[in-house]
Amino acid sequence: MLKVAVVGASGYTGVELLRILVGHPEVEICCVTSRQHEGQPISRVFPSLSSFCDLVCEPLDVASISARADVVFTALPHKSAMEVVPGFLDAGCKVIDLSADYRLKDQQVYEQWYQEHSSPELFSEAVYGLPELYTDQLRSARLVANPGCYPTSIILGLTPLLENRLIDPHTLVVDSKSGVSGAGRSAKVGSLYCEANEGFKAYGIASHRHTPEIEQELEQLAGGAIRLNFTPHLLPVNRGILSTCYADLVEPKSSQQLVELYQKRYEHASFVRVMPGGDMPNVAFVRGTNFCDIGIVSDERTGRVIVVSVIDNLVKGAAGQAVQNLNIICGFNESLGLGIVPIFP
Repeated sequence: MLKVAVVGASGYTGVELLRILVGHPEVEICCVTSRQHEGQPISRVFPSLSSFCDLVCEPLDVASISARADVVFTALPHKSAMEVVPGFLDAGCKVIDLSADYRLKDQQVYEQWYQEHSSPELFSEAVYGLPELYTDQLRSARLVANPGCYPTSIILGLTPLLENRLIDPHTLVVDSKSGVSGAGRSAKVGSLYCEANEGFKAYGIASHRHTPEIEQELEQLAGGAIRLNFTPHLLPVNRGILSTCYADLVEPKSSQQLVELYQKRYEHASFVRVMPGGDMPNVAFVRGTNFCDIGIVSDERTGRVIVVSVIDNLVKGAAGQAVQNLNIICGFNESLGLGIVPIFP
């Protein structure tokens, strides 16, 4: 059995990792860490895990964890991850990092949007963990930079158009909506029930930290510079992301032609479902799963294309994608442990 550790297990991403990993037939969870809940069973922190995972939360000790684990998931905040990832790598562990610390390839860009980086020498080694784009590179990776939730939905939504040079990238506009769990589990006024319930607001306009990550990956697809108008919004739901992407088509295409293009591009992608012509996805139909559902419409009146992409921000946007990456780097079937039917209603 593959021994895995979840470092930073007391957040929403941590509990989602544990929920998925306890059902993985090739994995044994050997360690969970939490500074805040050290000495307590993780099932006391999250009663939903009772009888599934009752491991006691440990302090973050790189040497102790490395002696027991083959793969380490670092579900830590930005900056906290970079302080421990090099140590795990030096000890021979493979690392799947769910922070933003190794997603960007340019140190200057990272430090402009986040903070000073202590191990930029790992930027060139880290593989961006979007399996639908980088499966071959992931197979030999020892450090995986798990993508952000907004970037996952947007990049998957736009890949076929950019790869085939069907849109003018300078006309790209994206707006996204996220459930409240995207803000994390720590107490924040804007995430309180009375603040978020029955409200709907934009935030991080022209300043959201996922912007350079999205641009970096879209530029790889487009073969040129992209400056994106990206506006996120907060939805009063627990989980889910819906991204709507708009761009000018460089030549006329019908909706059906675009649907067929997407179906062909993703025919071998285990977790991308392209909606039939005219149908639009709904966050309710991916809840609790690793699926990304995509709908495409060509607006022949304006010459623009509209792509709608939905994911569960905690699964395909975080923990599920991390397990998908685990499967690839360890040589398992990509879907192992992730065959979850969406929860509905």
